[in-house]
Amino acid sequence: MAAELHPRSGKLIGLSNSNRTAQRNQPVQEFNHGLVLSREPLRDRDVFTVRIDKKVNSWSGSVEIGVTALDPACLDFPSSATGLKGGSWIVSGCSVLRDGRSVLEEYGRDLDQLAEGDRVGIQRSARGELHLWVNGHDCGAAATGLPTRLWAVVDLYGKCTQVTVVSCEPPSSMERDTERETVEGHEEVVVCGVREGDTEDLTSVVNLAAATNGTTEEVPELPPIHNRPDKFPNNIEPETALTEHQLFDVFNNAIVSLYRSEDEGGGGRDLGGGTGTDSGTGGRGDRGSSSGGGAVNSNSSDSGAGTGNTGSTNISPAGGAGLGAVTGGMMTNDALLFHEKCGTLIKLSNNNKTAERRRPLDEFNNGVVMTNRPLRHNEMFEIRIDKLVDKWSGSIEIGVTTHNPNNLDYPATMTNLRSGTIMMSGCGILTNGKGTRREYCEFSLDELQEGDHIGLMHKASGALHFYINGIDQGVAAAQTPPMVYGVVDLYGMAVKVTIVHNHNHSDRLRRNNAIMRALSPDVGRPRPALSLTADPDATDRLLFHTNCGQKAAIISEGRTALRPHATDDFNHGVVLSGRPLRSNEVFQVRIDKMVDKWAGSIEIGVTTHNPAYLQLPSTMTNLRSGNTNQSGTWMMTGNGVMHNGTTILDEYGHNLDRLKAGDTVGVVRKEDGSLHFFVNGVAQGPAAWNIPPSVYAVVDLYGQAAQATIMDDMADLPPLPDDSSEGPTVMSPGSPCSVAGGNSANDLRFHQLHGTNAVITNGGRTALRQNCRSEFNDAIVISNRCLRDGELFEIVIQKMVDRWSGSIEAGKIMAGVTSIRPEELEFPNTMTDIDYDTWMLSGTAIMQDGNTMRNNYGCDLDSLTTGSRIGMMRSATGDLHYYINGVDQGVACTGLPPDKEVYAVIDLYGQCVQVSITSSSGPLDNSLCTSNITEKSFPIHSPVAGVAHRLHSKHGKNVVLLGEGCQAVRVGGYAHGIVFSAKELKTDELFEVKIDEVDNQWSGSLHMGLTSLAPPELPSCPMSGLSPSLTQLRAKVTWLLAGSEVRRNGVLQRQNYGASLDRLTVGNRVGVKRCSDDTMHVLIDGEDMGTAATAVAKNVYAVLDLYGRVTAVSIVSSSVLEDAESIKAPSLSSDSCSDGEEDSTPVGSSKLALVPNTVMAFLENHGKNIQLSNQNLTAARVSSYNQGLLVTAQPLPRQQLFQFQIDRLNPSWTSSLSLGVIGHSPDRLNFPSTACCLKRSAWLLQRDSVFHNSLKICENYGPNLDTCPEGTVLGLLVDGNSCLHLHVNGMDQGVAAQDIPTPCYPLIDLYGQCEQVTIVTDNVPTVGGESGEARCQGDMEKADMVDGIKESVCWTPPPEVNPNKTCEYQALCSRFKDLLTLPDGYFNEDAKYNLCYCESCHKLRGDESYYKRGEPPRDYALPFGWCRFALRIKAHCEVSSAFKKWHIAYHGTSVGALRRTLDHAQLLSGTSSIFSVSPAKMEGPNGYSEPEENSNSLPDRERDKEVPRVQLSPTMRYSGLEMFAPKVQFRDPRSHCCHQAQVGFQVCVRPGSYKVGPQNLGASEPLDPRFSNTEIEWITKEQGGTLLYGLLIRVE
Repeated sequence: MAAELHPRSGKLIGLSNSNRTAQRNQPVQEFNHGLVLSREPLRDRDVFTVRIDKKVNSWSGSVEIGVTALDPACLDFPSSATGLKGGSWIVSGCSVLRDGRSVLEEYGRDLDQLAEGDRVGIQRSARGELHLWVNGHDCGAAATGLPTRLWAVVDLYGKCTQVTVVSCEPPSSMERDTERETVEGHEEVVVCGVREGDTEDLTSVVNLAAATNGTTEEVPELPPIHNRPDKFPNNIEPETALTEHQLFDVFNNAIVSLYRSEDEGGGGRDLGGGTGTDSGTGGRGDRGSSSGGGAVNSNSSDSGAGTGNTGSTNISPAGGAGLGAVTGGMMTNDALLFHEKCGTLIKLSNNNKTAERRRPLDEFNNGVVMTNRPLRHNEMFEIRIDKLVDKWSGSIEIGVTTHNPNNLDYPATMTNLRSGTIMMSGCGILTNGKGTRREYCEFSLDELQEGDHIGLMHKASGALHFYINGIDQGVAAAQTPPMVYGVVDLYGMAVKVTIVHNHNHSDRLRRNNAIMRALSPDVGRPRPALSLTADPDATDRLLFHTNCGQKAAIISEGRTALRPHATDDFNHGVVLSGRPLRSNEVFQVRIDKMVDKWAGSIEIGVTTHNPAYLQLPSTMTNLRSGNTNQSGTWMMTGNGVMHNGTTILDEYGHNLDRLKAGDTVGVVRKEDGSLHFFVNGVAQGPAAWNIPPSVYAVVDLYGQAAQATIMDDMADLPPLPDDSSEGPTVMSPGSPCSVAGGNSANDLRFHQLHGTNAVITNGGRTALRQNCRSEFNDAIVISNRCLRDGELFEIVIQKMVDRWSGSIEAGKIMAGVTSIRPEELEFPNTMTDIDYDTWMLSGTAIMQDGNTMRNNYGCDLDSLTTGSRIGMMRSATGDLHYYINGVDQGVACTGLPPDKEVYAVIDLYGQCVQVSITSSSGPLDNSLCTSNITEKSFPIHSPVAGVAHRLHSKHGKNVVLLGEGCQAVRVGGYAHGIVFSAKELKTDELFEVKIDEVDNQWSGSLHMGLTSLAPPELPSCPMSGLSPSLTQLRAKVTWLLAGSEVRRNGVLQRQNYGASLDRLTVGNRVGVKRCSDDTMHVLIDGEDMGTAATAVAKNVYAVLDLYGRVTAVSIVSSSVLEDAESIKAPSLSSDSCSDGEEDSTPVGSSKLALVPNTVMAFLENHGKNIQLSNQNLTAARVSSYNQGLLVTAQPLPRQQLFQFQIDRLNPSWTSSLSLGVIGHSPDRLNFPSTACCLKRSAWLLQRDSVFHNSLKICENYGPNLDTCPEGTVLGLLVDGNSCLHLHVNGMDQGVAAQDIPTPCYPLIDLYGQCEQVTIVTDNVPTVGGESGEARCQGDMEKADMVDGIKESVCWTPPPEVNPNKTCEYQALCSRFKDLLTLPDGYFNEDAKYNLCYCESCHKLRGDESYYKRGEPPRDYALPFGWCRFALRIKAHCEVSSAFKKWHIAYHGTSVGALRRTLDHAQLLSGTSSIFSVSPAKMEGPNGYSEPEENSNSLPDRERDKEVPRVQLSPTMRYSGLEMFAPKVQFRDPRSHCCHQAQVGFQVCVRPGSYKVGPQNLGASEPLDPRFSNTEIEWITKEQGGTLLYGLLIRVE
């Protein structure tokens, strides 16, 4: 066949040289899309060979090569070769992958290490085997069973940027001989010029090392690129003698090569001198080597003949263990296998390395196997569980016995053997069949799964240790006989096991290091690479030390560390730097590879331990040596910091467990002894202090982290500011320095000077108190600059502890703190100790200079909880205001000096542990603000009257919002710039932005459109969850314009639409709107480009992508105030609403079509405690609290809702069920004890979180499943976009997870309280659907029901949507109601009409937030956070058709006014509340007159005509404010805890009897997102115009 490449290739490939040379374009900017294939299919035995022409050092990874059955003429090229499916075999690095999945972990040469000029080829042999050829050498069979028609594949990936095809022909005769030898298993390995077939003792290597400088042979010519040769040189001369360090490398590499060949079957000769041959004879061709079986002593020249039998080798002047002992006996051909004699049901295979029990479903014992020889001291005997069956109880047992298998009459089970036997069974130890230790370890062998490893080791001291997945479980027996055999009992569930031989590659390296340390005490120091050209920087370069964890390996000349078997083991991956870190030297690594099997990820830190002499632990956090604060190990793990295994910081920086491949982490020790960490180049602030000067960097490749590479280029890292901290004041480089005149409002941060126990992270935006459970003060933080007049400084409480009393103290000069500059402030224990120029709010007390000047201020800081926001502002008149959750609490104090600068102060005192500055911080009144606009600050020019649009706080990870959310700037890269509008767009509402900055180094431009994805539904940290570009957004339906193309969910809908967005530049404006005909229109510079898309959903947000050239935009549009009378007619609502909402219309509801259901039933294969009945529709857990997993027999079709009902709960247990889907067939699934143990293709909903393969991916999703009562109907649905939805009582809770595979199977775990469920077989529609006789208000006649008032007036909720019967919040509110001693006659006798609106209850019912009610329809909000107690309607109340037209409203009142209001059965003017009643003037001929500011100025005659008025509101966010509903304190009679409570009424109000008006609180922020502040207050003066509907209670 022709040695050419196919003309079709990856999108970045350019072909030349008659299609023989391929080059990847943009090699520095892009690392993939470099796929090329052969022009024709391969012929058998042809080697398709390419030469590597060019490489770059910007990336990790390199050339990949393989074959594929996919025809390149019709292939949709993936980004890399590993993405090829449909019959593709790819060699990547030293692994072999089939269809993207690894089938061989260690194979041949590592392709990543090939250099320019090296040749690599691929071949399909005549027997259908895949062979890799490197520089003319066959690496052996990589795969078998290949089809006949295959194309060669080459991927110019990572470092590799250009290759040339050099040949495509069968190998030469010499190469064919090599190929034949490889196939027949006779490949020879040369070590020190001695062939493996000889019986040369390994001590010749050590003798050679000792006598290096005395030999007379030449150093061979080595290519400079090969720093570590695979073979010893054949001759050495004194003038070019190898140094000790170079000899170390040669020795080390030769030993490793020999061990590997031994494991691969090519070795296995006796190197211990135990064969009886003449070990003093040199090998063939070894002219000058001096070797023998005798001892090697570094202080003696006696290295003559040895014993020849023992293989003993002294490696120190004092003698010591021989080489054979050091290597643990692994260098003989007596490999550890299973003995031929075994139990009657055992079948051996795989050269006696695998044992399997026959008839596993019929027999559970007679499965005993033993090792073929006794175990050596310190030798690991390890097996892997290959197969389990879920029929029997009990499982594998392992141990040792003194009985010789040749003479043993095998028992049915080893526990029947009454002498010389120690076995681990379950989690206990049995000696001679009797239990000696009941709880030996936390692992139980009965709970292990397929793929888990079990090992044991017989120590030289006689102690017996067991290992579970590489973790030492400690001493099982202190004294065991000197000669024991390993024994395995394949009992019960255990069917098949295999002996694992590759567990101690690193152990061999460590023993090898020990030998070389004996030869050279300086070997632990940094050493030069073995190269003929000296590198002056080589000794200075930071590399990994060769001594690494048992499961780790060092490659790429010490720059890269990896766990080769990352999918088999999760720990033993500790690596250290080769030399100590210098002061201010940043050690940074890039995560190259991740696996999704484990929890946890990379950990990084420093240690005082020298890696050359350190016995590395399984994980660095287990290293507890070092008994002072100035020694030991400091590690960042997750988002905490540990010192010697003890946590010293709970919340610190970015969570390392959330990092992905390509992210970087770093560590630096500064000159002042402080320790700092970096994540993606961003300093996380100080983590520890007083770090000693000589520390080594540590990286722990733990859990998901599989490979990391040291980054040499530190140019992108921001410099750390110099600091000098003295006394109790600590400086945090993570925050900006103090600047008296900041440049913009968004530059507010915490100052780098702060209290002793405070820590500043997140770029100065977050402050936390370290050691929060042992320290409660000394954590004062201050703003980095002074506040301007009218500027709000707001923080949100992120974490609290229940350790202390009291809570946060806050204040600022404008908003209340201090006029003392941070540089002049001597930080006290608490800010109330300052006696000058300081104003603080503590609890409800306003304090000046430490003295209380006012009590009972409008808010109580001690009552705030996690998530509460606190703001401070000084007005231009010198008044100090506080804001709680955006609501102004009024003037706290006056007279703050206007001529002095003031700084905001936060005191993290008592229970408050962590706070962050919010995006709301900044000017509240632009007329009062004195900010200076910089080049990065974009002024708003809003041509439309109204409130300026804002951008939502959830956005792409490269975006920063400025100017109170009116500007967006992309601060890095070319993607991850998605931003949303803060609110849904109304019909015909234009959302428009102006382009402020462009960067011409990128291609592409702004994307803009509409999306049905609601940003509030995104997880709390969406930075990594959002798609990198808008064209890839798939979570919900998205319509967008990219260039001149209109796309829907990324699919092209229309080309050449209007002017191309790619042509826009600075100053151009682009806008989008949804018109009343359900079409999307795009406007460019005010010109409508026409209809871009049709059938656009009603509830959509504007979305834009700062992509490519466009890096900054600012909003130039404003929201249009909606006409109060233009409310549209109600649409079809859900059939499961709660509060009159059953008949009211949810705002924004839509109608979905009913999908025909496939009949679903549970699968017979399930957890062992499950019993099925009712034709497999009902499942019950019959014992214990776990082992209750079950799946459906049928896969879940797309768009079909699978539902089941909770039948029975058992309150004896805690927690409850979880549910989800799995992406693989459950027919042969071995079910673990709980669903959270499923780690492959599993999506699980548990409590209120979402998990993928046991890793949490989302929090605060839907209701807490642990609170679901009996009768709750739960459902799962996978939509057309492969998104998983949870339905609760028929209500969709939104997208829980994405990219669900097809097929998928519903999964339920009957755990804890949940004991029985039944599949709902009726065709239950999704939200808005119709089924049977179920109908909603849209289907009913008006006479049927209006707002729940039908004959009985009060609404009757359907039984299936009653609130949680066990709701603790409802019970607490009920106990408070009882304390009010209100007569029972006022309340409805049936308690089922009482509704709780706590988060769990309203989510369980699936309530909408807003509904419409009355004629004309008017919006009202549900009172979330309150509890409603239904009132009995008095008989004299008029019940007529008029009530069908009444609206719903709320009225806040005081506890003292409750009784009189209830006595009159309606709100009374002048009596309901002193807060909510004010006099109004008499109605004029045209309605109500506007009230005057001071009613006392009216004449007496006019005042006599005044009628008091009652204030109402359609939302409790307004009526429930404390000025309308004052808080009262009470003690709960059950818990004896003190709480605060508020009360109010839900009322029906007659249309026309009230007037809509603005709020009178002076609030600038919207109090409710649905209602404008100009329409949030309703005023009525008519008696009989209101009807009491329910009593509302809220308890804090």
